Amino acid sequence: MSGVRVLAVDDELPALEDLSYLLRADSRIGDVLTARDGAAALRLLDRAIADGRPVDAVFLDIRMRGLDGVVLGRLLTQFTRPPKIVFVTAYDEHAVDAFELKAEDYLLKPVRPERLGEAIRRVCGSRTETVAGRQADTIPVELGGVTRFVSSADVRYVEAQGDYARLHTANGSHLVRIPLATLEERWGSSGFLRVHRSHLVAVKHIEELHIDSGKCVVRVGETEIPVSRRHTRELRDLLVRRARRGDAR
Repeated sequence: MSGVRVLAVDDELPALEDLSYLLRADSRIGDVLTARDGAAALRLLDRAIADGRPVDAVFLDIRMRGLDGVVLGRLLTQFTRPPKIVFVTAYDEHAVDAFELKAEDYLLKPVRPERLGEAIRRVCGSRTETVAGRQADTIPVELGGVTRFVSSADVRYVEAQGDYARLHTANGSHLVRIPLATLEERWGSSGFLRVHRSHLVAVKHIEELHIDSGKCVVRVGETEIPVSRRHTRELRDLLVRRARRGDAR
């Protein structure tokens, strides 16, 4: 079989048929399986694994009768080889759930072919794209009423703002309803370091470190970020090790 094997799940038949049609029209897609509810989806996935032809990605509605999409998504993450997840929904308030489940994308109905094509690209590309030896993580942000995903590889530093976090990239900033501690845990192994109670920094984007009168700051682009006393030595030692390995910018 050539192409990605996918499962489309939606309890509304017209929506399921439309999604299946668009998926089959994409040359990167191989088999397209369909299910009308979460229980049926699990049976299909189990059967596919038993047949030695597991599903690569699940395009999943959220609000369904019985087992809803978020609960089903959590079950999928427990598989030995979990399929990629793309949420397809009429509601935008579940974007944080999508991030926590490491969904590849979050599409709003009615699904536009070009947005579906972008989601398929993410599903296909995630098998080869890596950051520091790990798959790049993504986080949903709202831009003009449209949900987009920002890659962790594009984030230079993160600033805590109460229960929210502001992601700073080369092209601007995005406010997301996710605590800084959650991002620290998720992105720590991808090169992000907590340097202050209110800042998380991508080490690869640090251009300078200054220590003056016991106070430490790092420069990321045009921004100077404070480093707390308890994080100063850890950061300094890390930058020295990177420089010795030739990893510093």
